[in-house]
Parts: sequence; C-alpha cells; structure tokens
Amino acid sequence: MANGGQFKGRGAQFDTPNPYLKASITNEHIEGLDEPLQQNPQTQVFVENSRKVLNKVTSPDLGMEYSLNPYQGCEHGCIYCYARNSHEYYGFSAGLDFESKIIVKKNVASILEKQLLNKGWQPVPIMLSGNTDCYQPLERRLELTRSILKVMVKYRHPISIITKNSLILRDLDLLSDLATDNLVRVMISVTTLDEDLRRKMEPRTATAARRLAVIKQLADARIPVGVMVAPVIPALNHHEIPAILDAASSAGATTAGLTVVRLNGSIGSIFRNWLEHQFPDRMERIWSQIEDMHGGNVHDSVFGRRMAGEGRMAESIHQLFRLSRKKYALDKGFPAYDLSKFHKGCPSLF
Repeated sequence: MANGGQFKGRGAQFDTPNPYLKASITNEHIEGLDEPLQQNPQTQVFVENSRKVLNKVTSPDLGMEYSLNPYQGCEHGCIYCYARNSHEYYGFSAGLDFESKIIVKKNVASILEKQLLNKGWQPVPIMLSGNTDCYQPLERRLELTRSILKVMVKYRHPISIITKNSLILRDLDLLSDLATDNLVRVMISVTTLDEDLRRKMEPRTATAARRLAVIKQLADARIPVGVMVAPVIPALNHHEIPAILDAASSAGATTAGLTVVRLNGSIGSIFRNWLEHQFPDRMERIWSQIEDMHGGNVHDSVFGRRMAGEGRMAESIHQLFRLSRKKYALDKGFPAYDLSKFHKGCPSLF
C-alpha cells in the first residue's frame, strides 16, 4: 500500500457490491478482524470471443452512431470513469475489478472486417474508445487497436479516437494514412495540468505534458486533433479550463469538448471514498457542488442534461469554457469525413 493505507497505482480502493449478483464477498467479519482482507490486485486478462464488435449508440449526447471497444475494464484507474458501471454486467466490480480484471477481444479485427463487409453496411464514423481507452497499457503488448486501424486503412473507413495515452503515437503511420483522405479524428483527453492531482485522479495515465506533446505531434503530422476536458469537477479542476485550452491550442489542437462529472451507479461511493482520503478538507464542498449540477443528486441519466449538468455551477463552467474556446481559437472544428472513399475490396484473413 501507498502512504495513508492507499493502494499504490490504483484509483478505486475497494470493490463495490455488484447489483447483478445474488452473493458477494465483503470485508465485514463477525469477529472484527484487524488486518485488511483486501490486497492490491495484480492485473488479470480475460479473453472474450465476440460475435460482433460494433455497438449501436442510442444516446444523443455522444454524437456518434457506433462505438468499438477492444477492451472492457481499464488499467488507467481514473476514479471518475463512467465505464466502471459496465464492468458489473460481466459479474465483476466497478471498483478494483474494473482496473485489474481486463477483458480483451482478441478477435476484434477479424470480426470488424466481417461486419464492414456485410452487404447492408454503409460507412458511418465509428468511435474507438467510446467506453474504455483503446490505448491502455495492455495495448502495447496485444496491439488490438493497431489491428483495428489496419482494417480501417484497408477499407478506407472513417474512425474517431479518444485517448489519454501517448501510445497512440506508435500508430502514427496508420493515422497519417487515414488523414490523407479525411478519415480520422483524434481527441486527446486532458483533465488537469496539475501533476499531483493527475497522479491521484488518473494514476496510470500519461502526464499532461506528455499528452500536450502528443497533440503537437499529431498536429504536425496533419492529423485532425482536439482536446477533451472531461470530466470537469467543480472545486477540483474547473478553474483549469482556460489554461488547458490555452496549452492545447498552442500545441496545435483545433477544437475542444467538455463534459461535467456525473457519478451514476457504483461510481458515487467509489468517488466519495476517494475524496475522503485525498481531499478531506474540501470533500463536502466538492460533493455539494456536484449535486448542484444534477438537481440535488450526484448523478443524472436524462439525455441532453446528464453530461452537461444544469444550475448555476454548470452554467458557470460552460460559460468559462465558451469564452476560453473562442479566445484560444478552438472553435474551428474538424474537416468533414470523406465517406466516398469507403470500399469493400477483398477480405483478408487474420
């Protein structure tokens, strides 16, 4: 454990109960044991053989029709991650399990190719990493994301990517190829420029300086790139919006996006536990301001409102973002995708 009894390199510090399971293991004991029952887990990999890998997106908030996630669970360990709840569908916990039990779709490229070659498929932009980061640490060894990009290059299919990992630069060759035909967009997530906060909030991610360097290298390679400030957490990182947009613009970003934090499902207890340990002096202020953005709750599931928030705090955040985006010329957007380049060609074997 790290100082203060915290698991080093992990965001969550415990496993939340899974609402889909009838029985679960807890740290409670009738005899009241003094020693901790839970230890910092090692990463485990589980293989899923998928029949389809493209997910139809029904949420109007996300601005995409399909998403593609080669990994379920994420070693980055971001404490606020909305994808934590989806780990419960697999029988795991949204807490430590989410960060240490990673499900991989090893056949993702071959299944993707079959779906693109389906007679009824029409090209629409696919979001890579709509749920968990496609460039998380396991990608360095497994190269599932690279295999996906190779399929996109072969069939000239449009794709968008969001990541906070510098490993994306490994695939600069494939991204540059797609960019020549306006077939790719990249958003780099930058949540804070404060390295101490980054280590606490996103323990296994690239530093902000490294992410800004990634934006610069992508922009220099003429790959459309923007910055995503997400999630914005009041009284924690909301004041950093102008500085983040300034730095991203200087690095070459042409657009910016923002969402506010929401703590649905099990994420609420995970996040509150984290606040109690990391920011006890301002925990209640942060918590109450999150509630202020979601009608008295820390969560919201209403489309159109859940990721933007409402109320005075949310409006203050969005106004600061709008002014900063205009000031730093991050309202240029991306060039339109060229869907005419898509072709079905000849299938290959993976």
